[in-house]
Amino acid sequence: MPDQASPTRRAPFSLDEAAAWLNRTTNDVRIVDMVRRVRRVLPGDPEFGDPLSTAGEGGPQTAARAADRLMGDRSAASREVSLGALQVWQALTQRVSRVPGNAEATLVFTDLVGFSTWSLQSGDDATLTLLRRVSRAIEPPLLDAGGRIVKRMGDGLMAVFRDPLVAVAAVLQAQEAIAEVEVNGHTPRMRAGIHTGRPQRLGDDWLGVDVNIAARVMERAIKGGIVVSGPTLERIDPAALTELGVVAKRARRQVLAAKTSGVPADLMMYRLKAVRQSPPASD
Repeated sequence: MPDQASPTRRAPFSLDEAAAWLNRTTNDVRIVDMVRRVRRVLPGDPEFGDPLSTAGEGGPQTAARAADRLMGDRSAASREVSLGALQVWQALTQRVSRVPGNAEATLVFTDLVGFSTWSLQSGDDATLTLLRRVSRAIEPPLLDAGGRIVKRMGDGLMAVFRDPLVAVAAVLQAQEAIAEVEVNGHTPRMRAGIHTGRPQRLGDDWLGVDVNIAARVMERAIKGGIVVSGPTLERIDPAALTELGVVAKRARRQVLAAKTSGVPADLMMYRLKAVRQSPPASD
């Protein structure tokens, strides 16, 4: 009798081999590239997972920071799949809360005219005293009006408001408050730039073209005062400005001055000037 063929035996399952296969698959550059292409068509930010997008509070951001520490390998497909799921979660969270990721906002930048020169002559103690008093003077009006101070930058700050008129009114109050500040016979002059747009909010910070424009608008106020951009002024009723005691005048660039960089060529800027009150009529 011929020998009967023995049935084929399955190779025993090996956890080590499975782990090796998974490791090869998740680190395959072709698979990683494919997952990244899929993320570009998913809802939400396809770059979700970098340090900028995961800063701040929120479930997706917290989970992404934890995942980044646990997974570690930034070139692994498994990491991209996990971040893709968190990307969709973040997008759905924003939709449910009906708060868009780049809602319209009014940005305010401030700093002090000639601060560097004055501080160099006055020394550290006087400089710190001045900065503390300026902060106590200008920040309460901004915060009381519902503004959010995003960052402090030496002698200046960046704040965000939802309403342009509220932002203008708050800055005017801050300007009045700083007029009462005096250190060693010096009263600082504040300049402010106000611009309305749709900046990109990443965690606790705001970035993007509109943020740069707001900073450039402030720089136009060379000698102090308040400069607003055209988009901000368009959203404010002129009668409302009159009630605040100011009028908007077109800010014209000096003939020999350098062109302002980082702003659209057609961006209009306006200086806010106090309305001169007529003297009371005599009997």
